[in-house]
Amino acid sequence: MQEQFDVVIIGGGPGGYVAAIRAAQLKMKVALIEKEHLGGICLNWGCIPTKALLKVSEMYHAMKHCDVFGLSVKDASFDMKKVVEYSRSVSEKLQSGVTSLMKKNGVTVFRGFGRLMGSGKVAIDGEKAYVLAAKNIILATGARPREITALNIDGKNVWNYKHALMPGALPKKLLVVGSGAIGVEFASFYSAMGSDVTICEVGGRIMSNEDEEVSALAHKCFERRGIKILTKTEVLGTTSSSSMVEVKIRNSDGDVIKEKFDKVISAVGIVANLENIGLEKTKAKVEKGVMKVDKYLRTDEPNLYAIGDVAAAPWLAHKASHEGVVAVEHMAGLKPHPINQLNIPACTYTMPQIASIGLTEAKAKEQGHAIKIGKFPLYANGKAIAIHETDGFIKTVMDTKTGELLGAHMIGAEVTEMIQGLAIAKTLEATEAELIHTIFPHPTVSESIHESVLDVFNRAIHI
Repeated sequence: MQEQFDVVIIGGGPGGYVAAIRAAQLKMKVALIEKEHLGGICLNWGCIPTKALLKVSEMYHAMKHCDVFGLSVKDASFDMKKVVEYSRSVSEKLQSGVTSLMKKNGVTVFRGFGRLMGSGKVAIDGEKAYVLAAKNIILATGARPREITALNIDGKNVWNYKHALMPGALPKKLLVVGSGAIGVEFASFYSAMGSDVTICEVGGRIMSNEDEEVSALAHKCFERRGIKILTKTEVLGTTSSSSMVEVKIRNSDGDVIKEKFDKVISAVGIVANLENIGLEKTKAKVEKGVMKVDKYLRTDEPNLYAIGDVAAAPWLAHKASHEGVVAVEHMAGLKPHPINQLNIPACTYTMPQIASIGLTEAKAKEQGHAIKIGKFPLYANGKAIAIHETDGFIKTVMDTKTGELLGAHMIGAEVTEMIQGLAIAKTLEATEAELIHTIFPHPTVSESIHESVLDVFNRAIHI
């Protein structure tokens, strides 16, 4: 069976389904191919369910420490089965919503595995076999957890993120291997729920993509909450028994030790899903494990685009969604603005939260910018004091010659919500003048952004 479409999208994650909706809005005939769940990893096994779990852990932590507010909660406890059920119900609700959006926008959804066949054709291997003809094709096949041989992921004692999202019980002693966003979020959740958590990081510091000062404070805050952090430490192997796993570790002194844990979570990155999708039948190229694309997400194969995790870092859902829109608008001849990588915010939902955009201080100096730095600590912010969340700061990096906001780096209460204000500022190419003259509401934690920019010019009011 063969049917003609204006665009065929392989992959129904946050890049693919958003591209499908935008294409439908532009009156294109759209086919979306998804082999498993609409919404992809983000909605079903990543961004969304982890945030549900983290909210539960924040509430549980608050219950156990509410005496500072004059409150008392006796015998706080939880039912892990119900916690997981809540998390899964959130994902199921949103997956249902995406299904409804496909119907509302007239997108034809095919269930199965999509493969490129060259010459604008896509084969679908599913319950029924199809061949679709397309004027344009978008690859949005996403990524999967990276596996390293030393960890021997078995789903019982050694977990990837899918296993970690659905624990049968709370592990008493847990090792998290990797300290990127996924690793520290799981460490934050399990620690808050009561696990004895250790983070193992092969590099010199945790969260190496973040500004060094943010990374350093996060390290202190996590340790204060009881998380043990090992840097310059490598896992050499694991040996599982029926009830626990023995981990061989080379520590920062070069000594090889063995330690037993109930569970181990592997959080060592992701790998783009590019196997067996027919790339060999096209002119598209793979470089460093991802698709080579231009600023409009075009590959070297005519009318073939690639978006999201298969099209390079940062591996973020909101980046994938925006790329989907850019790709569709480009094929429609609308001349969209290419994405500026420095205008993509990143968020980590630990306690405290972390958010950033643009260049770090080190990167700005490395690129030759003449810079000034502004910082404002949350212990001087009235709202942060009132809600008893004073760990953190706002840091802004400004170009001294142009006044450009080069970057912003935040750690503290609700910074994942606040970062969008500076994302707008960067998109509008705001300078220090616009930020200084902006009136921020009081009392809010966001006032700290204003104070941070003022501090660049030694004008901060409250420090």
